[in-house]
Amino acid sequence: MLKATLRSFLAHKGRLLLSALAVILSVAFVAGSLIFSDTVGRTFDRLFASTAADVTVTPKETFDETVPSGQTLTLPASLADRLARVDGVAAARAEVDVDGITVADEDRESVSPTTGAPTIGTAWNPTERSPVELTSGHAPKGDAQVLIDADTADSKDVRIGDRLTIIGQEGSFPVEVVGIVTFTTTNPGAALVFFDPPTAQTKLLGDPKAATSISVDAADGVGDAELKRRVAAALGPGADTYELRTADEQAESDVEQLGGFLDIIKYVMLGFAGVAVLVGVFLIVNTFSMLIAQRTRELGLLRALGADRRQVRRSVLTEALLLGLTGSTVGLAAGIGLAVGLIELMGLMGMNIRATEMVIGWGTPVTAYVVGLGVTFVAAYLPARRAAGVSPMAALADAEIADIGRPLRLRAVTGSVVGAAGAAALAGCAASSETSSAASLLGLGVILTLIATVVAGPLLVRPVIRVLGGAFPALFGSVGRMSQRNALRNPRRTGATAAALMVGLALVGGMSVASASMTESFDEQIDRTLGADFVVQNGNFVPFPREITERIRDTEGVGLVVRSQFTTISVRLPDGDRVKTTAAGYEPELDEVANITYAQGDTRAALASGHLAMDKDFAEDHGAGVGDTLPVEFQGGRTAELTVGALTDQETAEGFGTQGGIYFGLATLEKYAPGGQDAAVYVNAASGTSAEDLRAGLEATLDPYPQVKVRDIADYKELVHDQIAVLLYLVYALLGLAIIIAVLGVVNTLALSVVERTREIGLLRAIGLARRQLRRMIRLESVVIAVFGAVLGLALGLVWGVCTQQVLALQGMTALAVPWGTIVAVVIGSAVVGVVAALLPALRASRMNVLAAIAHE
Repeated sequence: MLKATLRSFLAHKGRLLLSALAVILSVAFVAGSLIFSDTVGRTFDRLFASTAADVTVTPKETFDETVPSGQTLTLPASLADRLARVDGVAAARAEVDVDGITVADEDRESVSPTTGAPTIGTAWNPTERSPVELTSGHAPKGDAQVLIDADTADSKDVRIGDRLTIIGQEGSFPVEVVGIVTFTTTNPGAALVFFDPPTAQTKLLGDPKAATSISVDAADGVGDAELKRRVAAALGPGADTYELRTADEQAESDVEQLGGFLDIIKYVMLGFAGVAVLVGVFLIVNTFSMLIAQRTRELGLLRALGADRRQVRRSVLTEALLLGLTGSTVGLAAGIGLAVGLIELMGLMGMNIRATEMVIGWGTPVTAYVVGLGVTFVAAYLPARRAAGVSPMAALADAEIADIGRPLRLRAVTGSVVGAAGAAALAGCAASSETSSAASLLGLGVILTLIATVVAGPLLVRPVIRVLGGAFPALFGSVGRMSQRNALRNPRRTGATAAALMVGLALVGGMSVASASMTESFDEQIDRTLGADFVVQNGNFVPFPREITERIRDTEGVGLVVRSQFTTISVRLPDGDRVKTTAAGYEPELDEVANITYAQGDTRAALASGHLAMDKDFAEDHGAGVGDTLPVEFQGGRTAELTVGALTDQETAEGFGTQGGIYFGLATLEKYAPGGQDAAVYVNAASGTSAEDLRAGLEATLDPYPQVKVRDIADYKELVHDQIAVLLYLVYALLGLAIIIAVLGVVNTLALSVVERTREIGLLRAIGLARRQLRRMIRLESVVIAVFGAVLGLALGLVWGVCTQQVLALQGMTALAVPWGTIVAVVIGSAVVGVVAALLPALRASRMNVLAAIAHE
């Protein structure tokens, strides 16, 4: 049996190749994501471990900021001298590191990275642990000289002697590049600008006596943990206002901050792997089912010669495992190549990771083979059971086509029960008033309805394809009629082939409806709330210095200017909950630039000193009301007792607004969280100034500041659309992968079908069917199968999308929009996919020798 199994596998290796491609893609994405994340993680582990001081002292953060406020936490630089005298300390240095500065060249173009990585201004304190070394020029001296890293200099064409403008928290000032530094370790993608320490303190922090951290080096023989204990003791009662970390703890903290970025890449790639696995299962099931159907007589002969059911089943599963083993091996190699490609892509984005340092842990090949072998084993199990059921009498049968005419009653019952449960879950989702329960029911409904559609798909083949192919006889005559009947002759096969395409299109249909609804909802939100002529913001929403706001005020044609800032707060509510959220501060003229609907109170009460406003639903959920006094903690540790002055009724979308919708007067914010920068400035034109003239004036004024943009309502909408489009592009990429595998499935089905119908094709050719007519018949069959999958997928996706919008409505996104243009384009694209998938099988069929085909067994 083993010898027969191996010979059978080698005899059908061409037919199994397309199925192996599905396994290869699945394994490649899994292995590639694991190798890439392990390599980047190991690289940055080494970077942070090698550059961290033995003990680092930083100001204690009350909580991590969810939205940057522009506030830089500092500590006294004199603390370095104090700690240098501690027993066991070899040296202590006051460090200055400020994220979010902007660097402009002489052409007023930004020198900052375009990948979202920060531009960091830092003090030049070279040590043996520095991640960079001075490779040309000299160290900076005075307040007009800087060093810049070589990667930024190369990418932005900056040379020694160039004049730059630094735009920081304290304003802008000109500098000259006097040296270039080169990374001795991995460049994480940031742009680094080095100042001499006094300049960094005065120009970046605005305080010559401040620092952002103290780096402490241990003397010989003193461990990091012991040094941390001694430093804490030296700080005395004030130690609780600082955060002390050893080198290992600091490295771990840095890695955690980077972890979110790495997780995004990892989970995106695993998402691709999941789609490849799901769609590949349909392909493998269909391939083995057809191979077994064509080998009915062969299997019957084995049974007649004494092979029992278990041996036959084991034989088919062994073939599947050989397929999985081959696909996993090739997929693992492809995954390594994919990881190298990702590393090179990160290099183009400024994150220089060496491919020679690639990490392939033992878990990667284990996971790769588990996925590859598992997918093929699971997919081949049902066909293997069917093979074991072949009777010895099948060796005497004249036909080898199985499954035709078998009743679909079990599928009908199973599909109906599962579908009813899925429909009930989706109905419960639409009726739910709680976001968490609605989302859970949506997930359950999506899974159940997908399973039900796959199971019951063959039942829909005849009624749907009769409609989709109804015009074929009239348009293409007898060729059209035969193509339609070929698609109808085996509903199971047609349903399984279309299912692979259906999964991808259901996903894109659902996400298209959801994204279109989100876009429409945000558009309505912007129209409803934004009342300013223009909004000036940083391109990536990072706060900007007050200097820019003052330049805006002085621009000709500017009437009203309203500043806003953001900060992270923690508020204790009457029900006992402590909620951390982002709050906003506005100037008193807020009503002139925003349209706010209040359930109680007004803007004057909301922005009054010592008051705040919040969303009425949030207030009701936590038992708060107008007049209640709530303890609020600000970043930096300051606390206040603020009174609820107003409740808003804005229907703000979560994520577009903030949890609780809390805001207060800018004076209140600056009192308890000083040092923040403006996040947005709302501008109205003065009387007699047109919007076009004001925009031109603002853009001219802000030309020296490349980080800020002038936006009107249309620009604001486009910005939101672009952000949503990023998610949609990811879905389209997933769709592309699903279509690639689905095309392989259609090609495989048609190729095997041509083999199965060899004698039939020979007879058709013998009675006069031309080669061109034969090719057309197979193409039409492929098109109708592909469009059938598209119709099922899009119908399912529309239902999912509508239910997803109901969940979004609970978060304030109440508009429902269906992108009919996308839907129509997908259906047309599916027909094109069918034509492309049929090219090779149709060509092969048309080249058959007529007599040999008639004599085919």
